Amino acid sequence: MSFGFTTLGFGSGGGAGAAPFDLTGFLVIAGGGSGGPYGGGGGAGGYRSSFNSENSGGTGSAETTLSLETNTEYTVTVGAGGSASAKNPGANSVLATVTSIGGGGGATGFGAAEATDGGGDGGSGGGQCYGQGSAGEGTANQGNDGGTGSYSFWNFPSGGGGGASAVGGNNSGSTSGSGGAGRASTISGTSVTRAGGGGGGTPNGGPYSGGPAGTGGSGGGGNGAKGAATATSGTANTGGGGGATGYNGSSYGTNGAGGSGVVIIKMPDGISCNVGSGLTSTTSSQVVTFTAGTGTITFS
Repeated sequence: MSFGFTTLGFGSGGGAGAAPFDLTGFLVIAGGGSGGPYGGGGGAGGYRSSFNSENSGGTGSAETTLSLETNTEYTVTVGAGGSASAKNPGANSVLATVTSIGGGGGATGFGAAEATDGGGDGGSGGGQCYGQGSAGEGTANQGNDGGTGSYSFWNFPSGGGGGASAVGGNNSGSTSGSGGAGRASTISGTSVTRAGGGGGGTPNGGPYSGGPAGTGGSGGGGNGAKGAATATSGTANTGGGGGATGYNGSSYGTNGAGGSGVVIIKMPDGISCNVGSGLTSTTSSQVVTFTAGTGTITFS
């Protein structure tokens, strides 16, 4: 499975007057995976942090901050969320040599696949669809695995997508699993939780008698849907996984897309960031938040 790695670019590097410095910290979150059409919740995008001893995703501790240079180009990419057309992974986010992996899409019971392909692997893994296939696996030190579903006569609950700080929820009886919780960071000045997993979908109607759908994990995970209702997408710039949809015996609902990722850097005093074309960003109190696009940045 391809996650669409972005080439890491440093430009010519070591330009005239280049001077070394260390970032105060970074937070790099990839795009979340979509929920499955009639299936498992989408996994959150990979979560990597170096700020203020705050943990990365999964069991990862805070990373060593980046040592950079002024007058040198560095690549930044904000990963898009997986689209809500099928089981789609999120796209990677990149900051120089740091790459966070897009979240895995939730497993699907839609069409010929019949859920046998399981939840997608990624930063965090997508949830399993009603006990077939398997739950998606998360990437070490970036996220967690998706949750599992079960299979019984006319009752097919699914698993939730993994989040940055917790595994996706398994089904409980006829209730589908909720998305795994995200992780909080204070790099932007206040505590914000991001990278929650999407909730699993459940069928209802016709011969089906499913229980409640799973709720989205804290930090932007989308809620799953019951029957042919529309699931909730992951929240933009959180890397949250999309909620999965259900089935009512004759039609499927619309699954939720994954939320886009985000790249945030905090610079030491006296350093400024020059943002190239192709990137959308805001700057406040030495913190630069990149919310869309791909391009290069330089420091001065």
